[in-house]
Parts: sequence; structure tokens; C-alpha cells
Amino acid sequence: MGKKERGKVWLAAGGLVINEKGEWLVVKKRYGGLIGKWSLPAGFVSQGETIDEAAIREVKEETGIDCRIRELVGFRTGVIRGDISDNMAIFTMEPIDSKQEVVPEQGELYEAAWMSPMNLKDHPLASLMLKEFTAESLKNGIPYLDGLNPGNVFEYTSYRLFINK
Repeated sequence: MGKKERGKVWLAAGGLVINEKGEWLVVKKRYGGLIGKWSLPAGFVSQGETIDEAAIREVKEETGIDCRIRELVGFRTGVIRGDISDNMAIFTMEPIDSKQEVVPEQGELYEAAWMSPMNLKDHPLASLMLKEFTAESLKNGIPYLDGLNPGNVFEYTSYRLFINK
């Protein structure tokens, strides 16, 4: 779905997929503000699907991994250039088949991999959201973060991240 088709209110879904070893499924995108950075598999909700269905679809499309939803764990909301409302629900998910191989979608991703939250916490190529989620998962702290800036490339004039405990 192109930017014009999305209008000025965007709704996306992301999956924090955790395997039986406690590793997180992360992707390195080939485009956008997260180019070359580790982030969660995510994408826009399509017409006719629920936000949880979008999360499952996006994880499958980007990584080849079939998942089930565990819970809504966070919500990111921001305003781009004072004009576009950019929103994303983040779900914790688990793979349906622990032996399923990660297959990165070559058009969108450089790579996809299972990584330890400890390794991601301070990784220089981890996205802001990924760093905040790893920090929260390791200390179980505050549920609402304001005043964050995921990078000037996004042009957010407002940005908040809600993390459920």
C-alpha cells in the first residue's frame, strides 16, 4: 500500500516474536527510515483485516515464520511533520513450529534472524523501539515513554511508545 492510499492516518502492526530459547525474531529492512537497522517485523494493516491478522501476515511475509498472537504488548504513536498520524500496535507472538526456518523476504529485507534481547539492548544497529523493548523486558519498568526521537529521518513532531508491563 502506497503512502497516498494510506491517507493521513496510518495503522500498522508489528510482531515481537519470541522463540522457546527466549530469542527475538528481528529483521533488517532495505528501505525507509529503518534501512540497515534491526527492527521488528511490521507493516501496514490492509483493508478487510484486523490489526492482529496484519501482524501475523507481516511476520509471515517478511520472515516465513508462522505465528500465533500471545498479547498486545505495546502501542507506538507519532505525528510526522505535524500532519500524518502514524500508529502501530505491537504484539508478542510465538512461532507455531519451532523448527521452521527463517526465510527473509529478499525485496524488503537484508536479513532476518533470531537474536538474544541481551545482544540487541545495546546493539549499534538496533532501532530505538527495539532498544526500548529490550530494556523494558530486562527491567520491567515504565509503561509510557515520551520525548523519544527514533531519528530525524522520520520527521516526527510527536512520538510516544506505550509498553504494557
